[in-house]
Amino acid sequence: MKIQCWSIGKANESYVDEGIQQFTKRIQHYYPIEWKMIPSPKNAGTLSAPELKQKEGEIIVGLLKPEDYLVLLDERGKQFNSEQLALFIQQRANASEKNVVFLIGGAFGVSDAVVNRANFTWSLSPLVFPHQLVRLLLAEQLYRACTIIRNEKYHHT
Repeated sequence: MKIQCWSIGKANESYVDEGIQQFTKRIQHYYPIEWKMIPSPKNAGTLSAPELKQKEGEIIVGLLKPEDYLVLLDERGKQFNSEQLALFIQQRANASEKNVVFLIGGAFGVSDAVVNRANFTWSLSPLVFPHQLVRLLLAEQLYRACTIIRNEKYHHT
């Protein structure tokens, strides 16, 4: 199973990028992982929020392969504790999913097409976070889940 983390928007600030790189390197001991930054459409500043969501949705759906298992990160999704996330990831691996894509949508959310395409919608928290912090939280939680699956010492209960 390969883990892909996709995010709409700009590159990370250096202080965030360093943390993401560290956790990504650690995750690679368990699963292949890849980050994909999806740039906003060129005319994003001239579009209304619904139009922007629509354009971003077209890009996202166009990048997905039919066999990709899409996990949409959204504050209205299902919340997990760390052990439940580990179980979720292990279940995806047991189901022989080829690619599990974790998607952080745009500033205004995602289009209905993306919501409908998602296999699962996950909420890190009912709070709303800046996208860069969500990327860092996602990286850390994926690493934590990997260590839980392997019964390693990183996670303390």
